[in-house]
Amino acid sequence: MVKSTGPSSPEAAVLKALAELHRTRQFDALYQQATVLVARFPQSFALHSFAGAAARALGFSEKAERAFETALRLAPEDPGSHFNLALLASDQGDLTTACARYRAVLAIDADHVQALNNLGSLLTLLDDIPAAIAALNRARAVSPRSPEVHISLGNAFKRAGRIVDARAAYGRALEADPACASAYGNLGALELEHGDLARAGAAYRAALACEPEHAALRVELLHLLAKECDWDAIAAERPLIAQMGVTTPAVAPFGVLALEDHPERQLERSRKWAARQCRSAAAPMPARPRTRPERLRIGIFGSDFHDHPAMHLMAGLLGAIDRERFELHAFNYGHQPEDAYRRQARNLVDEFHDVAGWSDARIVARAHAAGIDIALDRKGHTTGSRVELFAGRPAPVQIHYLAYPGTVCVPAIDYMIADPVVVPSAQRCFVAERVIFLPHCYQPNNDQRPIAPLATERGDHGLPEQGFVFCCFNATYKITPREFAIWMRLLHAINGSVLWLYRDNDRAVANLQKHAAQHGIDPARLVFAPRMPSPEHLARHVHADLFLDCFAMGAHTTASDALWAGLPVVARAGEQFAARVSASLLRAVGLPELVTETDAQYETLIVALAEDRPRLAALRARLAANRQTHPLFDTALYARHFESGLTAAWERWYAGLEPADIVVNAV
Repeated sequence: MVKSTGPSSPEAAVLKALAELHRTRQFDALYQQATVLVARFPQSFALHSFAGAAARALGFSEKAERAFETALRLAPEDPGSHFNLALLASDQGDLTTACARYRAVLAIDADHVQALNNLGSLLTLLDDIPAAIAALNRARAVSPRSPEVHISLGNAFKRAGRIVDARAAYGRALEADPACASAYGNLGALELEHGDLARAGAAYRAALACEPEHAALRVELLHLLAKECDWDAIAAERPLIAQMGVTTPAVAPFGVLALEDHPERQLERSRKWAARQCRSAAAPMPARPRTRPERLRIGIFGSDFHDHPAMHLMAGLLGAIDRERFELHAFNYGHQPEDAYRRQARNLVDEFHDVAGWSDARIVARAHAAGIDIALDRKGHTTGSRVELFAGRPAPVQIHYLAYPGTVCVPAIDYMIADPVVVPSAQRCFVAERVIFLPHCYQPNNDQRPIAPLATERGDHGLPEQGFVFCCFNATYKITPREFAIWMRLLHAINGSVLWLYRDNDRAVANLQKHAAQHGIDPARLVFAPRMPSPEHLARHVHADLFLDCFAMGAHTTASDALWAGLPVVARAGEQFAARVSASLLRAVGLPELVTETDAQYETLIVALAEDRPRLAALRARLAANRQTHPLFDTALYARHFESGLTAAWERWYAGLEPADIVVNAV
């Protein structure tokens, strides 16, 4: 990093001693000694470089910048100062300046591998994928055995959706360094995202064998184990879970939601993760217009404009928004192929912006050109997230909505949309954003969702014609031993009953069957439902008698699916947002008696309903009637409340007021 002594430098032995302090990370001593020496040798490039490096390590950004700028003036032909200034700009979140500095390095030394690698990595973060791949291919040509370069190239390929190329790049990194935890970790994430759980698990375990203290990788493995329902393996890690992302470095918070119900620790995980993910400096707030626009322009930013639960929920809302007051823009940065849901989204918004592969800066510029007034972040801390682009302020008001069930802690996000059930007053302190409280349920629902005509019988799904069918179509990672033990007691209590579960993956099926046998239940009483198109999936709910929700992370879209299809849901309300969604849905559909507060209440209520068929039939009849009369499935009513919340947030900004909690009154 530091080279070339330049004129008027101290003796070589002194510089060697400073270099040793730098190597051993004794930055306090390095800063003190370099600062004293700079006063004696003000023309020494090396001393200013050492002083800047120490100041940067100690967090003295302004002093570091002054030192590096001085070094640059003393030796403008040396790429080291540009490189150091690039590192500093990256530390400060100014990725655009960092890229410019790396390009300045390359103008002097076109084969500077670290500059090529770092530039490519930053361009990947900014979603300028073609430029990223070009820089990284150049780095690979210069240094074909560098694991870091191959990993960076794999990350760029992954971001571009080039899965085979990404896998090959991670493989080349491991050929160069068979003990590279980062390469194994990135490979594991790639395999998990694309459904190969066996290969993902092997990669994560190999990564942790190389680096046992890597908390983020451990959480990724735990989430994988949860998907597989490998509870014995999770139990071995259970003492560590509470500290993951709290006392350890940052971890992806989504992976912990189903492992524990603890809103305070989830707040800290989100805070740390946001600090790691959102490195760009905040852009200034846009100037207020002189006059209020006739229509507020709403920008919806996400990657789920395809056959995805979020699109199933939002389609009705998009069609119900008052176009005389609002203009809708979709900004799609997902790489999924065109499908019927994408075409539907195009038809439901005023303008559909295909921005996949665009840099953050380019997307923000497009949003500014479109005059977006309110930006909705539709991803949060979930797969495909691009929360960093909101640092560029695509809109003066920015709101997290619907995707990640909890606080995101992104400084540029002003609000989160919730309701008084998912964020009760006792939990409000664990939400970093200001909250827009909708009066009934935060979740939109589409009252035009098609349900296919019933064309099957129970036997077609492997279900008994007469027995009681308990149902849970949640993703398998949400199921834990706690609720599963209750479900097994229910099967013991209700003769001839079965449990109908979603077939997520073969490993989960085998493990759930094993767990059932351990509880003394014939594994054949667990019936597994494969993935089906939404209309047919909704139709098959008629064959179930009662939906049983999970605890730490319950059913969200899955619960509204069941209720829309006419199937009652029993909820056990927890503490965190993710554990309270089905409770919110049930209250909004007029069935609050199906919300329980303890495990014992949950089990007792389910047994009572299973043993009292007339009572359950009356509940189903009420649900069928309430679908037409209660707020949950009144899409037009939801749209009015949603519009009121967004308008109130924008009016506060227009009036020069800071964001504040907004309570939307029912109309």
